[in-house]
Amino acid sequence: MCGVFGAFSPDGKKVLEDVYLGLYALQHRGQEAAGVAWTNAAGGISSHKGSGLVHLALDQGDLALIESSCAIGHVRYSTTGGSELSNAQPLTASTSKSALAVAHNGNLTNARGLKLLLENRGAIFHSSTDTEVLLHLIAHQPHKQPIDALLDSLVRLRGAYSIAMIMGDRLIAARDPWGFRPLVLGRRDNIHYVSSETCALNLVGAATVREIEPGEVVIIGNEGLSSIRLPVEPKRRFGCAFEFVYFARPDSVISGRSVYAVRKELGRRLARRAPCPGASFATGMPDSGTIASLGYAEESGIPYEQSVVRNRYVGRTFIEPTNRVRHLGVRIKLNPITEVINGKTVVVVDDSIVRGTTCQRMISMIKSCGASQVHVRISSPPVRFPCYYGIDTPTRVELAAARMNLRQLEQEVGANSLAYLTEEDLVEAIGLPGNTICTACFSGDYMEGGEEFEPQL
Repeated sequence: MCGVFGAFSPDGKKVLEDVYLGLYALQHRGQEAAGVAWTNAAGGISSHKGSGLVHLALDQGDLALIESSCAIGHVRYSTTGGSELSNAQPLTASTSKSALAVAHNGNLTNARGLKLLLENRGAIFHSSTDTEVLLHLIAHQPHKQPIDALLDSLVRLRGAYSIAMIMGDRLIAARDPWGFRPLVLGRRDNIHYVSSETCALNLVGAATVREIEPGEVVIIGNEGLSSIRLPVEPKRRFGCAFEFVYFARPDSVISGRSVYAVRKELGRRLARRAPCPGASFATGMPDSGTIASLGYAEESGIPYEQSVVRNRYVGRTFIEPTNRVRHLGVRIKLNPITEVINGKTVVVVDDSIVRGTTCQRMISMIKSCGASQVHVRISSPPVRFPCYYGIDTPTRVELAAARMNLRQLEQEVGANSLAYLTEEDLVEAIGLPGNTICTACFSGDYMEGGEEFEPQL
């Protein structure tokens, strides 16, 4: 789960500060590293990357002074490849035909096979991220024009990719044919933008033009905007349900659906599916469970209380890279209010239980504040299967709901009761056709093996 952002101005206006601001709005999608790449006066591509949050990795003042009308940026949350700075993006390269830079959100499921083939042909990889495969695929087709080499490379990829790319002096955006990860096109005056989410377009004052369609490649240059469709027809779409549940910012719109409205509806359906008679109030796990808890309280007719306060200067614990940091993060990130909780029966609504660490420690903290009972309600189905398309849950042994049944998990986290939303309720709340939504982490319904063909070079 990374965030990508790009900007192009045909009038030669500076765009790097806009890219910085876009990444700032996408910070929730990755906290391990941030980077930018831009076209320079010499006709090549320059870049700067750093570890940590956007404001630590990049200098806004310096970027604002750089004369460049085409730039891309990336915030990293590592899935394939570790947290080393060498894996930070955008990745840059120079081929015989063009200078390249790429920022990628998603996971390529056939990257290992492609990398082996490329290495056997003499390719030397400088990172362990799957994104670098795309640069080598392009470079190994020197007889083709860069755009044609890109298109032929993209059709060989399987899995999830939403890409912002610089090719020469053009900005390119591409989305995999299955539509796993979001990618949108925006515009302010004559400047075009591409972004993982609409919330970043809002920050730079751009209007959302439309979503980039699954399987579409958009090319933006001085000659204007053009679009090409990849010659791949998938059997179905796989838009990530977890974007609505957790990852996207609530002020974003995905596939025409307000993330805020979906999360509130998840809470309402959860209240009907798993009521808690006698509850004193409902509360949400900040911030990802807050909106669903508002829907739960509204539907249940019980009060909502903000009984857990979040330290705004601590990042998401789920996407921290180590268990130790994750455990410490719960203590420094969330603090229950004893005066609100003492003697009360509390319904705690959260978006999901992945590893179970945060939930267990939070319930313990709430009970230590004097709660008589703590009932947990989860506004998504149990996460029982690993995601291969961009979420860092590579094995089932890491997933609490895969290791335990409902009663065991209830005891493990220390709840008086535990209930989940159903997959049917989730799909209905999202409001999109079921065959366009990926629920693999809940159901194990992955992209069919027939679409995972052997790569050809």
